[in-house]
Amino acid sequence: MKHKTARFDKVFLESKRRQLMTLRDRLQKGADTDEAEETAIKNESGAQAREYEDDAQKLAMLETEGNLVHRDIDRLARVERALQKIDEGTYGFSDVSGQPIPDARLEAMPEAINTVQEQRASERTG
Repeated sequence: MKHKTARFDKVFLESKRRQLMTLRDRLQKGADTDEAEETAIKNESGAQAREYEDDAQKLAMLETEGNLVHRDIDRLARVERALQKIDEGTYGFSDVSGQPIPDARLEAMPEAINTVQEQRASERTG
C-alpha cells in the first residue's frame, strides 16, 4: 500500500502506539501463561493413573484453552500490524481496500486493520 496522508496527529498516534504496546504485552503474557498451563496439564495427566472421565474433562479444557490462545495469537498479529502501520504512516486505513477505518472502530479496537465489513468477510472465508 502506498504511503497515505496521515489522518491523525502525532499525539494521537503516540497514544495509540502506547495503547497497542500495552495490549501486545498483555496478550503475550496471556498466551505464555496459557501455554504453560497446557503443558502442566499434559504433564500432570501423563504422571497419574488413568481416569477416562478426567481425561475427557482435561481434553475439553485444553481445547477451550487452545481456542483462546489461537484467538489471542490472531489478535497479537493484528496489534503488530497496527504498530507497523503507525510506523508506515498508514494507520487508520484498511489493509484490504485502503479506505479509512472509522474513528469509533479504532477507539474500540486500536488494532483494527480493516473495516468491520472487511473483517467479517475475512472471518467468513477463514
